[in-house]
Amino acid sequence: MAIMSPAIWYKVEQLPWPADWAALFGRAAPLLMEIGFGSGLFLTDLARRRPEANVLGVEISVPALRRAGRKLERAGLGNVRLIQADAAAVLRALCLPASLSAVVINFPDPWPKKGHDARRLIDDEFLCLLASRMVTGGLLDIATDHDDYAAQIEAALRRSPHFAGRAATPFVLSDPGRLTTKYERVALDEGRTPRYFPWRRNDAPAADRFPIPQEYAMPHVVLRGAADLDEIGRRFRPSVAEFDGGIVRFIEAYRSLTDGKLLVETYIHEGPLRQRLGLELRPRLNGEIVIGLAEVGFPRPTRGVHVAVARLVDWLAAEFPALVIVNSTLKENHADDAE
Repeated sequence: MAIMSPAIWYKVEQLPWPADWAALFGRAAPLLMEIGFGSGLFLTDLARRRPEANVLGVEISVPALRRAGRKLERAGLGNVRLIQADAAAVLRALCLPASLSAVVINFPDPWPKKGHDARRLIDDEFLCLLASRMVTGGLLDIATDHDDYAAQIEAALRRSPHFAGRAATPFVLSDPGRLTTKYERVALDEGRTPRYFPWRRNDAPAADRFPIPQEYAMPHVVLRGAADLDEIGRRFRPSVAEFDGGIVRFIEAYRSLTDGKLLVETYIHEGPLRQRLGLELRPRLNGEIVIGLAEVGFPRPTRGVHVAVARLVDWLAAEFPALVIVNSTLKENHADDAE
């Protein structure tokens, strides 16, 4: 098996949708996932105990990714891959239905401030998504030391038609077979009581409500008419456009000092997917302006990207009525989707 360094992590935008896990790991094997692995102590122990499995660590924090990568390298473990992303984005874009054999969620952020509880990971919708990606009989283990979050997790699991408890009670107060994490030790030292939820995916079918995101053709619009990129840049103002399924935020415009291109920094949020990318306005010698997706980072041409380009074209048409579209690869009616 080809061993890849676990210190190298991937973003959702870098991998195929869905991911080819056998190619990424260099072998076909049961896929285990830890969501929010923090320092990587539990993840390293999990990979050591399960050498026959492919272990996927999902984490947002770059410092946490670096720390975990160093632990995995020192341990010489080649059966782990790290993803920097929101868990819902990984499940939605990278994981096919019934592809996960086990999922561990250790001490997810409880968002304890007033009004922040809606940001918590585990709710009815997340459990539906998770169920759609897990095999029948797949193990789900959740741990929390936050009283209110524990009550929320228990209620969501009880409501779910897709999971069943593996213990006589919804949670237990000790799990002798598990490694004690650094966060867990701090919680115990401070007098908090961790709850451990040992559940499993049952055989109830999960509704097919979470398709793999579709990629479209690269957006490309050619405009002709009287409009100067310097003037376009001067008139640019940050703005937000909503569309069915997400939002587009135009943040700032930048002018190239070498070839005169104008780059519009753009944020697109559609479902669990978030992209920060550049929309490029490039002048041609014949006076035309080409609008497309800049090759910065790992942009993916999703529906939201097409909507963003359409909204940018709409704005240009309103500001410069002499401009006309002479060529476009935008999906039909995308300009009409934005509100």
